[in-house]
Amino acid sequence: MSVITLLTDFGLQDEYAGVMKGVILAINPAAVLVDVTHQIDSRDVVQAAFVIHGAYRFFPGGSVHLVVVDPGVGTGRAILALKAGGHVFIAPDNGVLTLLLEKIQTPSLFRLTNEAFYLRPVSGTFHGRDIMAPVAAHVSRGTALEEIGVPIDPEQAVRLEDLAPVICADGRVEGRIVAVDSFGNLITSIDSATLARACNRGPMNKVQVKIGRQTINGLSQSYGNVAADRLLALVGSRGYLEIAVNQGSAARRLKVKKRDVVRLIP
Repeated sequence: MSVITLLTDFGLQDEYAGVMKGVILAINPAAVLVDVTHQIDSRDVVQAAFVIHGAYRFFPGGSVHLVVVDPGVGTGRAILALKAGGHVFIAPDNGVLTLLLEKIQTPSLFRLTNEAFYLRPVSGTFHGRDIMAPVAAHVSRGTALEEIGVPIDPEQAVRLEDLAPVICADGRVEGRIVAVDSFGNLITSIDSATLARACNRGPMNKVQVKIGRQTINGLSQSYGNVAADRLLALVGSRGYLEIAVNQGSAARRLKVKKRDVVRLIP
């Protein structure tokens, strides 16, 4: 079974995602195509980096993950193939692979160079269709990355800055909102491992989460642990701290936006 996932900011109105699937199936008709999402906010490489890092581990080993959030399409930016954790990721070199490169051990990284695997002609505005989709299809059929590109040092890849939460000298943790899901839940960059390290001196029900002028006391285990319409904080299914409203929208309630700072006080 050849699994190829697609994660893009294309939305569903236009034909872009469907055409990429057509390109893949023309090369590998046996491929199993899975849409992770096509609703990444336009050009939001940070959001895409967190989504692919949270999603890939739930797919079979050997899956190929196609990440096309590509505001630099048509420029001189490279396109990369990353082999890590038993998976392959194909994406533009714009930082979208940052979390995978930093959190998965012994990654192997290649820059795509072999144009024999591309569609012709290559559009200046749709490398997802003409380069990344056909390469993903060939990889899913067993083509080695060494045939498609040249190996490069993972340190050469573009990295996004300030993604990791910071544990301050006084024990406070500072992170940022990186995504707002369709329920209005605020997904932060504070991962469960960082939270556990910061809170090893006290119980979770004593933690304070501060966002804007709002303070949330304690962490919940689920959305339903508080009354309807109440604000809460918890570690969500992606493994990151979330701020939510039970049966409501934290984004509307708090009127905050992506990249706003979230502070956690143990």
